[in-house]
Amino acid sequence: MTASPQFTNATRTMQGGRALGEMLKLSDAGLLFGMGGFQLLPFYEACRALGLKHALINDERCGAFAADAYARVTNRPGVVDATQGPGATNIVTGLAESYNAGIPIIAITGNTNREHSFKNMTQEARQIDILRPVVKEVIRIDMVQRIPEAVRRAYAVATSGRPGPVLIDIPEDIAHAEHDFSAADFWIDAGTLKAQARRSLPDPAELSRAVQMMAKAKRPLLLVGGGIHVSEAYDALIALAEQEGIPVAHTMSGKGAIGCNHPLSAGVFGRYSRIANELVEASDCLIVVGCKLGEIATRRFSLIGAGKPVIHVEIWPEEIGRTTRTDVALVGDAKLTLEAMAAALGDGHKRAAARADYCAEVPVRMAEWRKGAADRLESSETPINIGRIMGELNKRMPADAVLVADGGFAAHWGGLLFETKAAGRHFVADRGFASIGYGVPGGLGAQIGVGSKRRVVALTGDGGFNMSLGDLETARRLGANFITIVFNNAASGYVKALQHAVYGAGNYQSSDLIEMDYANIAKAMGCHGIRVVDPEKLGPAITEALAKTDSPTVIDVVVTRDPGRMLPGVDNRTLKVQKGDRPV
Repeated sequence: MTASPQFTNATRTMQGGRALGEMLKLSDAGLLFGMGGFQLLPFYEACRALGLKHALINDERCGAFAADAYARVTNRPGVVDATQGPGATNIVTGLAESYNAGIPIIAITGNTNREHSFKNMTQEARQIDILRPVVKEVIRIDMVQRIPEAVRRAYAVATSGRPGPVLIDIPEDIAHAEHDFSAADFWIDAGTLKAQARRSLPDPAELSRAVQMMAKAKRPLLLVGGGIHVSEAYDALIALAEQEGIPVAHTMSGKGAIGCNHPLSAGVFGRYSRIANELVEASDCLIVVGCKLGEIATRRFSLIGAGKPVIHVEIWPEEIGRTTRTDVALVGDAKLTLEAMAAALGDGHKRAAARADYCAEVPVRMAEWRKGAADRLESSETPINIGRIMGELNKRMPADAVLVADGGFAAHWGGLLFETKAAGRHFVADRGFASIGYGVPGGLGAQIGVGSKRRVVALTGDGGFNMSLGDLETARRLGANFITIVFNNAASGYVKALQHAVYGAGNYQSSDLIEMDYANIAKAMGCHGIRVVDPEKLGPAITEALAKTDSPTVIDVVVTRDPGRMLPGVDNRTLKVQKGDRPV
């Protein structure tokens, strides 16, 4: 049995794993997700002794996804741990998501006892080499006394600049070793515990150039990405948009930058669009904020035409100009930069008045779009049109609720048709890596992050649900009573829709699943289960689930089996696909 740590005013004798736990407690870490092993046993004992909230997860990938969703709704680093070898390699996909999306994560992995490393130790792998490409920084701890320093460094890197995951790799002998720590070793920099840490402003000369362009523009347009959430720049964005008379469009990750009910909201732009792509085409000044302008946002780099004036606000300098020519590069925090823009522009009444007719186009066009989308949002067809699910969610979800969307076409339908009712991170989609299987763990992490008083609904296909349904047990054990809606089309729907579009009807390969009753599976796991085959019963099922707060709920919705109607933006039966591109 390990002796309890011995504390004096000057020294604290403890194992490395205990020191790690002490630092996470000082950091006010939220729920930790992980699956233990011998290497990290002292850390797990520290969690118990210190009262840290730690949850056993049933799959390490789901642990990384849950930590990611937690971080998205709180902007505090999510924490995930894994044992050496298969545990460490299982978190790669989740960390790749967080890395690509700029989400702060602290990942902790155990590793081999250094005395015997590279001697065919059980479960040994070159895990640092495997994980290095999907994290901002690898911190390998080779001296037990440096654990406090390493944790401080991990938080600083994870939350500053463009946030992202940081790996702390701890050899077995370091985690189990004892050391006489100085009491002065245990401190944390409170300024690094939440993103955006270490905010910065752009070059004043470049800011001046940008506001001159904006002041002259007749049809400026704000294009906002997921960085708006990390910066929590909602008030600054809306203030600038209203002061100057500038409509706001967003990526799927940027959804919630402005409420969909705001008269200046132009909705999503890029591969899926309500009215925003047409506004982009007609704009004479694009102000891009916290957006990488990747494939989806630019319709495979074709949306923003040559010669279109572009101002790009981005925390990560090397992203500016990477995909799209930029006239003015503003390297800095989104919130501070938007505030500086508004201040530099000054009184915007005359400019806003001159753009009044332009701004008035937005709600009119949006109303026309909603009228055109009614056939999906209000569809009475059976099997159920996924658009009807979105329509019912729009009617029933509270304004402070969070919709989590899996990486398949759950995110596509949600990004296009879900209506946020206020600014904020009310839509969480794993668009960094777009891996399926995010729905259940994403719902779990988001529910833990926002607390039990707010409702969380996770959308997933049956393929994605099959990947992660084991962590419904985790949700039940933790009392994370979120709702999962399964788009049950007995297929890997996005793949089948692509095969239909590219190769024609009937030409499908390895994209069909067997019919499953997921409501009954949920019930067998001690959760609430509802199966819906009648579109008229969909709304009442969602209302019932929202009222059911004492267990997780799964709503199994039998949706269209027609691969020509599985994507939200088009009817695939009339779609023309160009070589080398994807259908939208």
